[in-house]
Amino acid sequence: MYEFNAKQVKDQVVQWIRDWFSQNGLGCNAVIGISGGKDSSIVAALCVEALGKDRVIGVTMPNGVQKDISDSMKLINHLGIRYCNVNIGETCTALMTAVREQLGTLGAEVSNQTQVNMPPRVRMTTLYAVSQSMNGRVANTCNLSEDWVGYSTRYGDAAGDFSPLGGLTVQEVKAIGKELGLPIDLVEKVPSDGLCGKSDEDNLGFTYAVLDRYIRTGEIDDPVTKALIDHKHRMNLFKLQPIPHFELG
Repeated sequence: MYEFNAKQVKDQVVQWIRDWFSQNGLGCNAVIGISGGKDSSIVAALCVEALGKDRVIGVTMPNGVQKDISDSMKLINHLGIRYCNVNIGETCTALMTAVREQLGTLGAEVSNQTQVNMPPRVRMTTLYAVSQSMNGRVANTCNLSEDWVGYSTRYGDAAGDFSPLGGLTVQEVKAIGKELGLPIDLVEKVPSDGLCGKSDEDNLGFTYAVLDRYIRTGEIDDPVTKALIDHKHRMNLFKLQPIPHFELG
């Protein structure tokens, strides 16, 4: 039977972060987009334990008005880290307007997926701007469950320099958050894309609990859900691979 030791794994992740920075960014800062959700909160807390709060920089990036900005600030104040706030609203609006105008010259319209994915990509551009100006390394905050079914934006939230949670499921991430002593409302916060009013699980068509059990044990009760998960996994594997390139033979 599969069992997860949250304290042991938390300590292992902390050491992994220290080792990664010693090899890839000695003395650098960890730069993290703080959304107010569990993943960014837990990554920030892990980095604080690994590097010290003086080497962790949070970045809030509301797209105009962020309704749950108080959650972002709650995490920042809880950890006592430095932070800056970069509102991406005007940038996203201007860029979308320019893209829409030019697509019109091609007889095309902006797709819904384009509208959904542009803000995460602008946020990642923002994180790298802050990081390169602050001797930083950008943290990826995706977890294994999201990556498994492609629930991330390529070159948006799926980007980054190091990924502390990339090998951990949602249930495991929550357990680590509790082990870290984070505010429980941040750890248990229902994940949402903040755009359509639906939760991640509503959009996916299954719960993370079902997905996590399937990932770790291979067990799943509903064959329809299994087929849906398998399809999403196959279709999105490319997001986790390096850019394919031609090899000179």
